[in-house]
Amino acid sequence: MPGPALRLIFAGTPEFAATHLKALIDSKHQLIATYTQPDRPAGRGRKLQASPVKQLAETAGIPVYQPESLRDTREQQTLAELDADLMIVVAYGLILPQAVLDAPGMGCLNVHASLLPRWRGAAPIQRAIAAGDTETGITIMQMDAGLDTGAMLATARCAIARQTTAASLHDQLADLGAPLLLEVLEDVRGHQQQALKQDDAQATYASKILKSEAEIDWRQDAATLDRLTRAFNPFPICYTTLAGERVKIWQARPAGTISMPEAPGTILRADKEGILVNCGVGQFNIQRLQLPGGKPLSAEQLLSSRAQQFAPGQQFALPAADTD
Repeated sequence: MPGPALRLIFAGTPEFAATHLKALIDSKHQLIATYTQPDRPAGRGRKLQASPVKQLAETAGIPVYQPESLRDTREQQTLAELDADLMIVVAYGLILPQAVLDAPGMGCLNVHASLLPRWRGAAPIQRAIAAGDTETGITIMQMDAGLDTGAMLATARCAIARQTTAASLHDQLADLGAPLLLEVLEDVRGHQQQALKQDDAQATYASKILKSEAEIDWRQDAATLDRLTRAFNPFPICYTTLAGERVKIWQARPAGTISMPEAPGTILRADKEGILVNCGVGQFNIQRLQLPGGKPLSAEQLLSSRAQQFAPGQQFALPAADTD
């Protein structure tokens, strides 16, 4: 028998969260409020921009709250007075104090983009690809005061293919998470009663992505560079430097496991098939790249006007901190 319609608060910020909010809007459940991050400066003009969740909520006529923090007792009281059955949290970006976790009648559920306890934290999608995982998924958990440590109500699995990027995996997991959430909401009490405690001994931490991590170190092996390039696409995008000019690498693939005598970072070949670069182990074939002020281009397109710059024998720089 289908469960009752629930009074829900939704808390989330990016596009991943908006996918789940859209599923809830289209469901039988009542969205009584949406919480999202305050508007932030974005783009070259640094104009304030509303989050994808706020834009969707306003279009649907759902009240929007944007506190800087939920530690303030007045904000906690405001949330409690909404008298929700449940709060759904998806990539919100703010810490929920215990008073907030306890406010809804059935507590707070979180949709997390990994198979917990693996990749607790801020960047589970990118860290899974960078680590070479072959599988990830969605976990819906009952939130507690820890960082993604709550009991697990449901999971759904997803393969990570050799060509998977953070962008494509993001979309796969969003499509996986929304129906799983609706399934859990049909019998929240039943799922809560059968929830599984996480094994903390198996936990790994998905720390926030730093832009500095995206700089290519050509002394690494080609397979590692392949994983990083895919993990950091579409943000922050792996990059390297050639003759003082930053080059962003949007698409590439490993091309061999034999070490060549040329120094790491040396261009071995440049043609319509790509720009082949020597690595610590193996080679890396760059297929799509971007120069400052330009748009991403295929290697063939770029070489039509920059062949000399990327000619065999030219060498991409190693990270500056490591060349002192």
